[in-house]
Amino acid sequence: LDDSRLYKQLDLQEVDRLFSAYQKNGIMSVEGSIEDLRLMGTMGRRHKIISVIDSRRAQNCTILLSKLKLSNDEITRAIMTMDSRDQFPVDMVEQMLKFTPSPEERALLDEHADEIDHLARADRFLFELSKITHYEQRLRTLHYKKKFSIWLNELKPKILAVLEASKEVQRSKRLKRMLELILAFGNYMNRGQRGNAVGFKLNSLTRIADTKSSCNKNMTLLHFMADTCENKFRECLFLEADLPHVKDAAKVNMKELEKDMTQLRSGMKECGREVEFYRCQPVTNGDRYLPVMKEFMTMASVRLAELEDLFVDMKARFDRVCRMFCEDPTTTQSDEFFGIFDHFITTFTDARMDNENAK
Repeated sequence: LDDSRLYKQLDLQEVDRLFSAYQKNGIMSVEGSIEDLRLMGTMGRRHKIISVIDSRRAQNCTILLSKLKLSNDEITRAIMTMDSRDQFPVDMVEQMLKFTPSPEERALLDEHADEIDHLARADRFLFELSKITHYEQRLRTLHYKKKFSIWLNELKPKILAVLEASKEVQRSKRLKRMLELILAFGNYMNRGQRGNAVGFKLNSLTRIADTKSSCNKNMTLLHFMADTCENKFRECLFLEADLPHVKDAAKVNMKELEKDMTQLRSGMKECGREVEFYRCQPVTNGDRYLPVMKEFMTMASVRLAELEDLFVDMKARFDRVCRMFCEDPTTTQSDEFFGIFDHFITTFTDARMDNENAK
């Protein structure tokens, strides 16, 4: 059978229009077209295209390569020079890491090493990558290098927010007076039951507005406290000014912060291991891993050490303020802890506005 003679007679555009959904999972590539199909018919028997990798993986790899807009040689050269010309966007490096040739793929591709010109684009790309020493580690450390400053600039403000908020909560005289006022109200209202308490759990701050007046449905204990502060404890009205970093600290989860710091440390260690590995390898023409990564590590290790010091200081401050409020620092999360104060400040401000509007 020779179907190629029929392609010029068939209305292939109409076939595309009516049945294009089938092409998504069919043999045509993402860049397939009617002309490609005609070419396959007339030329395919003379130029066999070989593909040994999974069709879905090959399709995704082809999409990536079309976005990079670089030849395989240019990609290989950029990887060997650790992207000295900044040809790879960070997200592209992340995508390239997904296409590390597996041992099974390497074995299959090596079987066709003599037919490299007949390999499909994705197969040829993976074949050439598999020949780069420590390709996966090289690409991971390149990704780390590109992301390092981004990660650092994201983490530092979070660490500073928790550090400063911990200091503010611990030192604020207005907060201390407000808490004394809340305790006084609580002891008076609970006299004969749970009165004469020497303190209360921090999460009680979130429930003050739940106590409603028995004679005024629009009045809560928080409204009454706000009115009392307006008339007798005016320093408490400026509590928010004492705690400027609490709102930002309430958005920081300590567990996630520790996870991000661990990721930074692990990445730096891997860079160090790869530098030592390449020191022991014979010099390859065009390979700039050692000079590029040694320069990067000289700078990055100093910046990471500074961030580590800040992180240790923050942890110590946060532990101290947790214990001050009888909270367990090993189980208390920073977003929950500071979220309580942020919620109280917000609801207290709202109560003051309600009082103003009611006058």
